Amino acid sequence: MPAALIWIISLSSILCVLFRPRGVAEAWWACGGALLLVLTGLISFSNTGAAILKGLDVYLFLTGMMILSELAREEGVFDWIAGWAAHHAAGSPSRLFLLIYLAGTAVTAFLSNDATAVVLTPAVLTIVRQLRVEPKPHLLACAFIANAASFILPISNPANLVIFDRHMPPLGPWLGVFLLPSVASVLVTFLGLRFLCRADLRGEIKQSLPKNGLRIEGRLALAGLVLAAAALMTASALGWALGAPTCAAALVAMGVVAVRDRQAPLNVVKGVSWSVIPLVAGLFVIVEALQGAGMLQLAKRGLDAVAHLGFIPGNLLTAFSVGLLSNGMNNLPVGLISGAAVQALPAHASLANAVLVGVDLGPNLSVTGSLATILWLIALRREKVKITGGQFLKVGLVVMPLALLASVLVLRK
Repeated sequence: MPAALIWIISLSSILCVLFRPRGVAEAWWACGGALLLVLTGLISFSNTGAAILKGLDVYLFLTGMMILSELAREEGVFDWIAGWAAHHAAGSPSRLFLLIYLAGTAVTAFLSNDATAVVLTPAVLTIVRQLRVEPKPHLLACAFIANAASFILPISNPANLVIFDRHMPPLGPWLGVFLLPSVASVLVTFLGLRFLCRADLRGEIKQSLPKNGLRIEGRLALAGLVLAAAALMTASALGWALGAPTCAAALVAMGVVAVRDRQAPLNVVKGVSWSVIPLVAGLFVIVEALQGAGMLQLAKRGLDAVAHLGFIPGNLLTAFSVGLLSNGMNNLPVGLISGAAVQALPAHASLANAVLVGVDLGPNLSVTGSLATILWLIALRREKVKITGGQFLKVGLVVMPLALLASVLVLRK
């Protein structure tokens, strides 16, 4: 009975995080579910504390990335990037689509998928409205590349830290395994989106926008981002945990901008969505309870069975299973459970690579797959742009399986 109750409370909390009943924020549902598990004695205080502490590196990473993203938004870097794409589109909607897609790839790679889905998207929306072009293809590009490019680098997705925990591969081995799958993911996703949106990308852009440069504060913010990216790449190459370097790099970047803009630190602190931290902490506790209720053993048995199918069939089944499950439960808790199962089965460690591709790319099926995509949809609704979950699913049903198949087929041991 206690195990069944843990499953009911935990899965109900995760579903509430995904669908936000009555508009209540995600963090309240995650923390409420975790608190209910503690108060009912279904998870001990010691296990709760251990679960929260387990996420320390993830919290630091998220804090650093949110500060960097908000700093760039505050100083107009994302508006400048979107404006650059509009200026170089030369009147072609299809060229604008390509440039926004490339910009989203770069932002995802170096600032994580959340920055692309949540921060770049409003800047792109502003530009396409000014150009009076159909916004849907360009907004979908932001959402889909946020997941498709999220395993180019270890820093491209917080889920990467969750899956590998303290066993994150250094940058060199990471690129050796994931560079080709990332290229396949980005390219196939682009081709799929371009084909499905071809009718909306015809014609020409009749409006023109003046070429806007970055203010000195924006240039400092951009320089800070470049320095932060270099520091994180160095930390990754040395095999360090990424949380503390990310946070430190963000604080240094904010200090650089504060030389010219004294209000920047305060504005950034106000603008960051701090509720993400307790949301993730609550999910860590919920997943810890689920592991104690048998989910870890279930995942381990599943991975053990898949490992005997052979390298390519095993990877395909693992990636597609994890990807589909991510759309039902969200990829962060699925990454936590799958990562724990892989770490508990060192003989099948190579399956961790397929798990990561499924967790990162699988959410391109539906808007419930990742928190970044959910927040992307909420941001669009706030701007009164109607792209429904059903419309996203129609695109995802075509794009995600093809991209996932291509990525897994070129995945190396």
